[in-house]
Amino acid sequence: MINVTDLRNGIIFEDNGNLLQVLTYTHTKMGRGSANIKVKVKNLKNGSVTSKSFINGAKVKDVVVHKKDAQYLYKDDTSAYFMDPVSFEQFSIPLASVEKDIIYLKEGESYNLSFLGTAPLALNLLPKMDFEVLETPPGVKGNSATNIYKDATLSNGQKVKVPLFIKAGDRVRVDTRTGEYSQKILPARLDSAKRAGRQEA
Repeated sequence: MINVTDLRNGIIFEDNGNLLQVLTYTHTKMGRGSANIKVKVKNLKNGSVTSKSFINGAKVKDVVVHKKDAQYLYKDDTSAYFMDPVSFEQFSIPLASVEKDIIYLKEGESYNLSFLGTAPLALNLLPKMDFEVLETPPGVKGNSATNIYKDATLSNGQKVKVPLFIKAGDRVRVDTRTGEYSQKILPARLDSAKRAGRQEA
């Protein structure tokens, strides 16, 4: 068992027979030394995302997993396929459990996965990744407002809301946990960013 105060992003635990992966963790102190722990979790069987709350001192069943990198190959209607770069063994993950993450993957690139024994359980994406803006309506010249948004299509095919000052050709950072725009990548920062389109904040 593991105390809920030890839960962190990426940790996998069991609850009511379901394997859940922590996406976000919030610890809120309350009066008289008590605390409330809130986590957003993904069900690794069906990919659904829900929120759960625990009181301080509660425990959940921990799941011992190991992590390793694998090359993403392709997907079909039911599964996403990967290959071990050392043994060249191919394996699959049910598409339902990673469907919301697939849009961030590029065929031929390597990504980190969690395994329970020999069975792949979860895809461990970087919290934030960078992509080029392919299409977006032009903004008003000189308008640098950050609280007004417009539609944009990114190089991975994802559609997000971006501020008016973002234009086609810009690179933006996306939060892979929410699918939302995070920030614009300035040219000076782009020079030192990973060219594969992956950069953790």
